[in-house]
Amino acid sequence: MNKQQLKDRTKKFAIEVIRMSEYLPATFLGNHIKGQLIRCSSSVAANYRAACLAQSKAAYIAKLSILIEEADESEFWLELIVENNLLSKDKICELMNESHEIASIFIAGRKTLMQNK
Repeated sequence: MNKQQLKDRTKKFAIEVIRMSEYLPATFLGNHIKGQLIRCSSSVAANYRAACLAQSKAAYIAKLSILIEEADESEFWLELIVENNLLSKDKICELMNESHEIASIFIAGRKTLMQNK
């Protein structure tokens, strides 16, 4: 995947999470998870864009590390939605897979960059 494809993919992930979050119940837990999930999923896209503008390899790796943490956190909140029966797993299964795939892609990229230091 090239840089633009990854920008598009991370942005699409954020958009899809935001759309899904509108279906969470307006309870204390639903609202809490909604806010956390929107924050971390949009951070995935924002940190990739920032990584693309990094002025050094170290800065790029640092932004990728944040992005990976945020993708993993997104997966965590999606798991909590299912475990607390806020939405059915079939409604968010694709998002759970996507958050995991995004983290895996950038973990592999970070690993390669760190080996090439």
